[in-house]
Amino acid sequence: MEIKEQRHEEYVTLTPVGDLDANSSVVLDEKIQEMLEAGDVHIHIDGSELPYISSAGLGVFVSHLDGIQNVGGSLVISGLNESVQDVFSLLGLDQLLTIVNHSEEAAQMFTKS
Repeated sequence: MEIKEQRHEEYVTLTPVGDLDANSSVVLDEKIQEMLEAGDVHIHIDGSELPYISSAGLGVFVSHLDGIQNVGGSLVISGLNESVQDVFSLLGLDQLLTIVNHSEEAAQMFTKS
């Protein structure tokens, strides 16, 4: 899995490219951990290039949520296709995580804080 990274003034956007499954979730998990250790606590996940997500992929976001919030950070996910969005909704994770439709909405959320 490739993970594109784009730095903004207030936050960092990570764009995972390809399926987020048991194997590739390790890569994203390590990337988010590196960011947190470097002090990057405002993270935007652009899901527009994410065709599929497994339970392991979902676990990456859930496992980092408390740590991000505990240091005053935020995690916003955007651009999910309908089938990936349905997985988040089915499991109730759309109530736990901040999910918006477009990256522009995510940007507004970071600049408001």
